[in-house]
Amino acid sequence: MTTRRTRPAPRPPEGTPPRAELARQARHVLADAVRIARWAAVERGAVAAPSGPSAAPAQKRAAAALNLTPGQVRAGWDRARLAGLVELHGDTARPGWRLHAWDRDDSAVLRGWVALFDAWSLVHPAPEGVEPSAVAEVVEALPQVLSLLQLSQGPVLVPALLDLLGQRVEELRGERCEVPGAEQAPGTPAAASGSGTDGLPALLDWALEGLAAVGALTLDTGAEGSHATLTPLGNWAVWVKLEQICVAAQSPAGNIEQSAGDMLRGCARLTPGPARAEYRAWLAARTLSSAVTELLAVARGEDALLRGLAFEALRVVGAPAEAEVRATVAEPSLRPYALLWLAEYEGADPDDAQDVLTREESTWLWVDTAAAVADHGETELLVRHLDSAVQGTVPALLDEIRAVGHPRTVQVLVALAAAHPDPALAKAVRRAAFQVHTGGV
Repeated sequence: MTTRRTRPAPRPPEGTPPRAELARQARHVLADAVRIARWAAVERGAVAAPSGPSAAPAQKRAAAALNLTPGQVRAGWDRARLAGLVELHGDTARPGWRLHAWDRDDSAVLRGWVALFDAWSLVHPAPEGVEPSAVAEVVEALPQVLSLLQLSQGPVLVPALLDLLGQRVEELRGERCEVPGAEQAPGTPAAASGSGTDGLPALLDWALEGLAAVGALTLDTGAEGSHATLTPLGNWAVWVKLEQICVAAQSPAGNIEQSAGDMLRGCARLTPGPARAEYRAWLAARTLSSAVTELLAVARGEDALLRGLAFEALRVVGAPAEAEVRATVAEPSLRPYALLWLAEYEGADPDDAQDVLTREESTWLWVDTAAAVADHGETELLVRHLDSAVQGTVPALLDEIRAVGHPRTVQVLVALAAAHPDPALAKAVRRAAFQVHTGGV
């Protein structure tokens, strides 16, 4: 990642609650998901796909143990997966890193809720019989609706939101030089084909209900009609999206005294040269054996960004780290990083080192790197990351991502779909996320 020129950060919306209060609200939204994730962590045989027919026994056990209905178990499980509380490894569910940090780390809680917020269209499936293109248009246009809700700082009547949604959809079609209804058969109503705007009221209702389901807004009916209001969490989330673009990276200070994880976090926004200087200073204050052990312990964690940075720091260590790095080749989550490290250590050009990875290992590494960008980077970095995929085409990449089984696959695809400016490509990525999430093909 590169350091960007400093720009003033946007101010939080007026009346934004303290971070601890926002985290409390996020914990409330995800309370059932956390209960189910913790149950799955104890119930070693928990089924990986509780929405499928083979999951019925696990659903019944969870419902009985937690005093929930099977429907609540399925919904909570989906939320747990999308929020990063559980990860799937084959047919086994394991606790995600956010679950371990849930009670003590407000930042982990809020990141988990934002991941759920980004995946609202998976939490609340679109109405049946609606063209996927119409659904994709509404999802793409919805940020404009959310911006209006935030600027209004209060309730907004649904008809006003519908007007704005219709305008934005028409703008998007104009940008793509589309003629509404051009592909319709003579006499076919626009709403039926999904290419006109007649079907937008139902889709707006779906979108608002989906956002309400994840705790981003509330829906009420007053004397003037139905209206929507952003919750404090929703208001904060819209601001966060802006903050991610505007907040400038700051150089770390005092990294020499920090743990490996905190040191790597402090170096995350530095360019390679200054980052290497920080690594050298940190290493110089420790015995190399203890430093290598500490860096590899961080690499084994759930934060993909720190995993990659740990191996960058190990490159500065060099020969003293060889034996321990070589031993990690047998660990699936570290294998691609270790193979690249060893190839470069043995003299391979960094640009050619990727040749030591199999296609599957390269794809796994691509997803892991995308997870790091999604968690810590900016949207344009995630979009540019597509160019680094070995597959060469997005359809091929999506096919191989589905097969590689990385535990963060759904979250990466949801984040990429939300970030990509090409509506057609975003729709394909969103469809792939839905297929992975539901176990479809």
